[in-house]
Amino acid sequence: MAGGSPYLELQAVEAWLGPRRVFENLSLQLLEGEHTLVLGPNGAGKSALIKLLSRELYPVVHPGSALRIFGSATVNLWELRRRIGVVSNDLQNAYRGWVPAADVVLSGFFGSVGIGRSQVAAAAQRRRVAELMEELGLAPLADRPFAQLSDGQKRRLLLARALVHGPDVLVLDEPTNGLDLRARHQLLADLRRLTAAGTTLLLVTHQIEAVIPELSRVLLLRDGQLVGDGPAADLLQAEALSALFDTPLRLVEQDGWRQVLPG
Repeated sequence: MAGGSPYLELQAVEAWLGPRRVFENLSLQLLEGEHTLVLGPNGAGKSALIKLLSRELYPVVHPGSALRIFGSATVNLWELRRRIGVVSNDLQNAYRGWVPAADVVLSGFFGSVGIGRSQVAAAAQRRRVAELMEELGLAPLADRPFAQLSDGQKRRLLLARALVHGPDVLVLDEPTNGLDLRARHQLLADLRRLTAAGTTLLLVTHQIEAVIPELSRVLLLRDGQLVGDGPAADLLQAEALSALFDTPLRLVEQDGWRQVLPG
């Protein structure tokens, strides 16, 4: 259900990734309870938006500009990790191949990549890991090294990792990249179950086929600019998508799912 409190508020934000300015004057609000799609071509600023939310990227301070997360301009990173779960390709690539699958999930409690010697898990945390792996069909993989898993299995492990705290918001950055058809459908089914259970979803992608029907609001990003913000029914149309990706497209829709074809 839409209409909740903002979990991200940006006002006239400027942000840079190294020597490149990704946002110059970006303003928007993201609301709890509103499942949102951020869509745009590569280089549009989609991943940078996630980094602003996760505090991996800090905006330039200007008079009149502001960034608030869950209503606050100051953020406790440990509290933020409990309230926002993130699944990304960057995170997947950060794990060493020998890390056992169960430790990938367990590391979500510590905000780490793997488990270090100083990180001692409580029994309740290990029970939570076992429950999540069972729910997602990953229990048989608990002792398998990360490198021996398929991309689909790795992505669903990272989903379990993101869920250890029962976050208010789940953020997914290009979650279906590199997945075969079966793995993609499994992951999207997991996301639909989570939205039904009340987890707010923020899905960032350039792939129309990854857009689950529950995503009701769409943000269109191009070259760091917000070029569209509105209901999915209005913005996920051939004309808007053709302009966004600068190529003629046709849209096919059935049962809330969409695919694009050459125009």
